[in-house]
Amino acid sequence: MSTPDARFEKRRHVPDPEVETLELSLLLEAVAQRYGFDFRSHDRSAVKRKLHGLMARRGLRTISQLQDRVLHDAAASSALLRALGVAPASMFDDPDEAAQLLAVAEQCLPGAPLPKVWLADCAGAEQAWTAAVLLADRQLLWRTEIYATVPSDDLLEEALGASIPLDRMGDYQRCYERAGGSGRLSEYFHLEAGRMVPVPQLKSRITWAQYNLVTDASFNEFQLIVCRRALPDFGPLLRRRVLHLFHDSLAVLGVLGIDRELDDGDRAAGNYCQLIAGQSWYKRLA
Repeated sequence: MSTPDARFEKRRHVPDPEVETLELSLLLEAVAQRYGFDFRSHDRSAVKRKLHGLMARRGLRTISQLQDRVLHDAAASSALLRALGVAPASMFDDPDEAAQLLAVAEQCLPGAPLPKVWLADCAGAEQAWTAAVLLADRQLLWRTEIYATVPSDDLLEEALGASIPLDRMGDYQRCYERAGGSGRLSEYFHLEAGRMVPVPQLKSRITWAQYNLVTDASFNEFQLIVCRRALPDFGPLLRRRVLHLFHDSLAVLGVLGIDRELDDGDRAAGNYCQLIAGQSWYKRLA
């Protein structure tokens, strides 16, 4: 009969680093070939950390076991894509970032005849609603189109059907005020089936689409592009590719909001000026 310590040792699994590196490469290749989502150029340490979290939740010991599930189980593949993507945001979950967004929007949107904002790899409906409410506060939303893109159809469907529990509105109101909100958040939402959803006037200003930053091309010209939550997971080559995509998509005098300050390795850095000291909001000059 096994002792408790022996049973514990049997359950515990310490992966061989070289084997796990191979498993990770095989999984990412399989996901790219099977589903068309390419995480091969993402930062490997970030990918591994997210995968270990998913494996723990599903009781899996190895990345190979996860790969088997992902290739044969639609629910597992959906869970993988969610785990490797941007974590869902709550409304005004970063009031300082929201306040910065409002400040730069007031600089770059009023001068354009039909301003466009791109929330690239948007962190769900509540991030888009945060931006829309702030613009509505300053009377900028009603002639602005917000394009919110997500990398998968599952995330797109989730965003289109999203709502807020009624009991969260009090907390959201306080965060909204910290971000510079000047009214009542409830003015922008109404009760539907026991949950809060955006009023039609606000919801109609947001266009949702499935879009892959790794493979898709520029699709419009924007006065403001925001991608502050996805970029940290990108490896150096992919990061450069995406920044080039944003440069091609941003109007002159438009503003780019990213995860960290530009450096000499970013080819287009000379075409931008920093708008807020110590913060990664940049106006395109050329």
